[in-house]
Amino acid sequence: MAMVDTILEASARVLMERGYAEMSTNAVAQQAGISVGSLYQYFPNKASLLTALHQRHGIHMAESIEKVLGEAHEEGLRGAVTSLIRAAMAAHEVEPELHRLLEKERPLLEANMGAAGDRIHRHVMELLLRHRDELRHDDLDMAAWMTMKMTEALVHGAVLEAVDGQNARNVEAGIVDGILGFLSATPKQA
Repeated sequence: MAMVDTILEASARVLMERGYAEMSTNAVAQQAGISVGSLYQYFPNKASLLTALHQRHGIHMAESIEKVLGEAHEEGLRGAVTSLIRAAMAAHEVEPELHRLLEKERPLLEANMGAAGDRIHRHVMELLLRHRDELRHDDLDMAAWMTMKMTEALVHGAVLEAVDGQNARNVEAGIVDGILGFLSATPKQA
């Protein structure tokens, strides 16, 4: 819907210029070139604007991940995890400043990305199912959840917070090694 896209683009600009505390529906309407009454037909308040921005950003990130995962990659679990991390890093480079601001305001939002998060989870589950014989975990739901959480935390740190003295390839390789350690390491004997 063109009007919703216009409003969300204006919301993103206002959020990046002013921050959430100074963001208002009046400022967004003015930036979008519409009346505040028109804005209210689509969004009842600024919290709903932020939620919609977060969801839209999540969809853009999921699309970026799907694109990279759709490309050819090395064989085996290492190749699949490397592709996943490369995809997550590419996704976090989609509008990184907006992403930083949305993450900063995350306490105001539901932590879950809805349909976009479901799409990413499905890809991780497919990856794990394809490489089930290389995994140490029988509980694939737990392994997928842990993989997603580790990926999110480590990629956030790598992309959204500069890693002093490290290039992206070194950081990517370290993240891959960490996740592979969780997924495929032989558990210690008691």
